[in-house]
Amino acid sequence: MGFFSRVVAVRTDEAAIHALLHRGVENVLPRELGLKKLRSGERLRVYLGIDPTGSKLHLGHSVPLRKLKAFSDLGHEVIFLVGSFTAMIGDPTGRDAMREPLTRAQIEENFKDYKRQAQKILDFSKVTIRYNHEWLESLKFEGIVQLASKFTVQQMLQRDMFEKRIQEQKPISLHEFLYPLMVGYDSVMLDVDCELGGSDQEFNILAGRHLQQAFNKRDKFVLTTKLIEGTDGRKMSKTYDNAVYLDDAPSEMFGKLMSIKDELVKTYLEVLTDVSGEEIHKILSGHPKEAKMHLAREIVSMYHNKDAAKKAQDDWTNTFSEGGVPADAPTAAAGKLRDVVKDISTSELRRLVEQGAVSIVGGKKITSIEEEVESGTIRIGKHRFIQIDTK
Repeated sequence: MGFFSRVVAVRTDEAAIHALLHRGVENVLPRELGLKKLRSGERLRVYLGIDPTGSKLHLGHSVPLRKLKAFSDLGHEVIFLVGSFTAMIGDPTGRDAMREPLTRAQIEENFKDYKRQAQKILDFSKVTIRYNHEWLESLKFEGIVQLASKFTVQQMLQRDMFEKRIQEQKPISLHEFLYPLMVGYDSVMLDVDCELGGSDQEFNILAGRHLQQAFNKRDKFVLTTKLIEGTDGRKMSKTYDNAVYLDDAPSEMFGKLMSIKDELVKTYLEVLTDVSGEEIHKILSGHPKEAKMHLAREIVSMYHNKDAAKKAQDDWTNTFSEGGVPADAPTAAAGKLRDVVKDISTSELRRLVEQGAVSIVGGKKITSIEEEVESGTIRIGKHRFIQIDTK
């Protein structure tokens, strides 16, 4: 199948366009251009770029992925762009310190499992995957200078994280100024009608719009999606250990969702599910706990199935009302805690132990990552359990 070769009918009904431009959306720039293009009946070229700086996807990542799917469902061409080159530079977005660049080998390892998880949302038979090292790796210094001439230092310094670092007298590396040029050049090479991304990516995405205009490409509009808070009320992030991962076991996923703030249920239903606005209103009109349970069942059903969601709810009730352990808790061989818990970094596990968040169910707290765990069930935080296999 050739690049952008399929002929597909495009939906242009106003209800679908309204949902596309509003549900889970933070901003559309310029909105008039977005409406004009979507109403035209032409098949638009739309892309979402990701830098595989980690291998685990959480519900926050699902928001732009779901929006990309929505464009695909309306019949538009969609591109999933892997930042195989830009991830080696490091995106400064939201960082108050320089991000450590990754090697190509690290990027390839991180992306290995990324697609498998994204397939829980996207039908990749309808998606074109591209890698930006295809054009950025061969970009000569002359081309970089040409890109740099399209921006001013003042424009770059408008970014909040740079201003903050200057005030705190923290360094800003010159290569971090180059990052928006690189991702902007992606837009030039793909020549798209629309680019998607989280609202924290707005500066980078607008840089792409600016460069498409500068290189006389098509005029694209920008759509940014809402960021969601995690289980502790901060932006959902692996860094904060507050994320609900797409690969979480049903009971763990259900338990995490039951721990979010009541006021987040509406946002989660709107941004993370396909529940209709009318149904959301009905759900929220009931008891807050029941509304949250409905949300948890819905999301577990999406990433597992309805039977798993019902069982997860039963497990949650058993665990938190009756002091039990989820039936689907993973097992591990006896040994030192740091060897038993394999999917948490040593530093993060040490932090949790020091906070008193790791214990044996029905027994004592674990006080060291070097402690031998020979039997029982380890509880990490409120929602994670690991059963020790004594066979």
